[in-house]
Amino acid sequence: MGISDTQGALAGGRSYLAIPGPSVVPDRVLSAMHRASPNIYQGALIDMVDTLIPDLKRVARTDAHVAIYMANGHGAWEAAFANTLAPGDTVLALVTGRFGLGWSQMARDMGLEVETIDFGRASPIDPAQVEAALRADKDRKIKAVLATHVDTSTSALSDMPAIRAAMDASGHPALLMADCIASFACDRFEMDAWGVDVIVTGSQKGLMMPPGLGLLFFSEKAAEVRRGLSRVSPYWDWTLRANPEEFYQYFFGTAPTHHLYGMRAALDMIHEEGVEAVWARHDLLARAIWAASDVWSEGGALRMNMANPAHRSRAVTALSLPAPGASDLRFWLEANAGVTLGVGLGMAEPSDPAWHGFFRIGHMGHVNAHMVLGVLASIEAGMSALKMPHGQGALGAAAQVIAEGQAQGV
Repeated sequence: MGISDTQGALAGGRSYLAIPGPSVVPDRVLSAMHRASPNIYQGALIDMVDTLIPDLKRVARTDAHVAIYMANGHGAWEAAFANTLAPGDTVLALVTGRFGLGWSQMARDMGLEVETIDFGRASPIDPAQVEAALRADKDRKIKAVLATHVDTSTSALSDMPAIRAAMDASGHPALLMADCIASFACDRFEMDAWGVDVIVTGSQKGLMMPPGLGLLFFSEKAAEVRRGLSRVSPYWDWTLRANPEEFYQYFFGTAPTHHLYGMRAALDMIHEEGVEAVWARHDLLARAIWAASDVWSEGGALRMNMANPAHRSRAVTALSLPAPGASDLRFWLEANAGVTLGVGLGMAEPSDPAWHGFFRIGHMGHVNAHMVLGVLASIEAGMSALKMPHGQGALGAAAQVIAEGQAQGV
C-alpha cells in the first residue's frame, strides 16, 4: 500500500483543535448546554445566573464589578471604550502583536486619539517606556493605558504588576485596561492585587466554552469614570448589567440561555480544581511544550517566538519554521493526524510567502498531559514525514517535565 493510499487513514477518530481559541469544550460543558430552552422570566435560570457573578470574580481575583455581553472579544473591547472614554479622548496603546494593534485600531475607529508604543512581535511591554511616556504627558491627556496581557498572535506575556508600578511611579491617573482574552483562567492574573481597572475577556479560551460571551471586569475607579460620561450607547452600558434591578438587564434583553448553563459547568470545573491549580497545570503543560521545542530547535529549523521563558504565555506558544514549512506541517497534521494547529496571525501578511513560516500551538482551558503529549508526538511525526531537520529526544524531554511536575505535586 502506497503513501497516497494511506493518506488520511490516521486522521480518523476524534479530531483535536490545538489552536489558541476556540479551545476544546469539555463534554461536561456541552452536556450542560444540551437542554431544552428554559424559562427566561422566572425559575431555575434566574437563580443560576446569580451564582455566576461571584464565581467569575473568583477567577479574576477581584471584588469589583462584572458585566456579561453577548459578544466576542472585539465586542468586549468596544464595551470597555464605550463605558470609559468619549470621542477625542486619548489612550496609550502598548502593542506586542496583532491583537494590540487591533485594539488600538478600534480606539481610532471610535473617535479616540491613540498614542502607540509598539514593542514588536517578539518582546513584552517594557514598563520603563510606559513610565517615560506617562511622565511626558504633562497635561494628563491620556485617559487610559491599553495593555495586552497575552497577545495571542505572538504569545508575548507582559508583566502587569510592573506596568501598574510604572504608572504609579509616574503619578499618572489613567485607567489601566488589560486584554486578558487569551490569558484568562490560563496565566496567573490578579485584578485587585495588581491594580487593574478594566479586564476584557471572552468565553472561548480559558473558560472552556464556545465563542459568544464577552466579559468585562471593572474597578470602582472605572465605574466612577463611567458615571462622569454624558452619554453611553445603551447596549454597551455596563451600569445595569453589573447591578441589574431586573433579570433581563444583565443582558439588555433576552439572556444567552445555553451559554449561561455552559458557563455554570465550566466555572464548577475551574473551582473544583482550584484557580491556583488551574494556573499550575497550564504552567506545567506549557513548560513541556517548551522543552520539546527547545530540543527540536537543535536541528536548526524550528524556533519559539519568545526567547525568554519569562515572557511566554502559558496559554499559547508561537513558533516558526522556514517558509513554507509551517503551513506544510499544519496541512500534514490535519490530513494525517487529526490535529489542527493555529496559523501565524500577524507575523506576516497572508499575501507574503513568509506567512507560511509561522504557526501556533494552543494549550488553554480543557487540556491535560495526554492531549499535549499527543500534539507534540503528532508534530514530531509530521516533521519526520516532511523531512524537516529537528533535534532528537523532544518527546522524552516533554515527558520528563510532566513527570517531574507530578512528582512535585503540580
